[in-house]
Amino acid sequence: MRNARRLRAGLRGWGGVGAMATVCVLALIFALVLTRAGSPAVKAPKAAGHTVTDAVGADAECTDPEKQTLSPSGADGDTIDAIKNRPDGKRKLIVGIDQNSYRWGYRDPNGGGGAQLEGFDIDLAHRIAEDILGDRDAVQFKAIPTDQRIPAIKDGRVDMVVRTMTINCERLRDVAFSAPYFRTGQQVLAPRESSVTGYDKTLADRKICTAAGSTAYAKLEEDKAAGRLPKSADIRTTVPNQLDCLVRLQLGEVDAVVTDGALAASQAAQDPTVELKGDAFTTEYYGVAMEKNAKDLLRRVNQILVDFREDTEDGWQKAYETWLSATLGSDPAKSRPPAPQYLRTD
Repeated sequence: MRNARRLRAGLRGWGGVGAMATVCVLALIFALVLTRAGSPAVKAPKAAGHTVTDAVGADAECTDPEKQTLSPSGADGDTIDAIKNRPDGKRKLIVGIDQNSYRWGYRDPNGGGGAQLEGFDIDLAHRIAEDILGDRDAVQFKAIPTDQRIPAIKDGRVDMVVRTMTINCERLRDVAFSAPYFRTGQQVLAPRESSVTGYDKTLADRKICTAAGSTAYAKLEEDKAAGRLPKSADIRTTVPNQLDCLVRLQLGEVDAVVTDGALAASQAAQDPTVELKGDAFTTEYYGVAMEKNAKDLLRRVNQILVDFREDTEDGWQKAYETWLSATLGSDPAKSRPPAPQYLRTD
């Protein structure tokens, strides 16, 4: 199957804990440098036709955001052609990623000097590049903070974002999402000795950290206004990158962190003094985000995700076992997204 997939790609294309914590802090600084110093991307022309959000319509109609995407297709279009026709030396897929989320997108301090990005999201980005350009290494990674994921797409700095990005209705106003490639939910991370027991009344009078622009912050804000979160819970601490919250927690500047359980589990693996508290209190799905009008690219990514899920040799299951089984458990059933459903087929 792997050889067959490579052949299709060719045809479609052209032709210890302390050390880890220290490296993570340094990676945060390096990420900001990369964000500002990265070379500008070549903007792909917008494809004609209705956007995904045109079909969704008003916010009230967006009840299942993970289904607001287009059916799979292996055909090229204006956006993919623009990527393929970039000048020599720049003929790469430009992907916004994280470089400090352990097991998702990170630089392993024990792996060859930490030069290579690794993780579940990184494997998926390589897979997309291989399918579109015929070379899994034909990808330029751009480290972007959590709150810059959508601006990076809208400004044309990246072709797509593969960065543990939750699909939701608000974001669908600005970007298009692929079908889901991972299922998770919000959870609480706190010190092991803390009296915090989960997303409940024990968060009263506690300082909670979230990433700016994250679904975690939106949920906290909504629940506090609705009385589902104690009014005395302090949610004012937000940071550009989610890993900054772990640093704040380690320094004692906050009492708890709220983030995706998949990310929180990886952070708990980095620091044994913290742990997940309680169960996930939402259900969310990660998707690949891209420009709203890039319909051909959206359909192509959805086709790649179909192949990725079905590939028993080098697909979703293999990526889970390699990167996430150590932190999320050997059974991937809770993390595997349901069979994809698409908004329309035209």
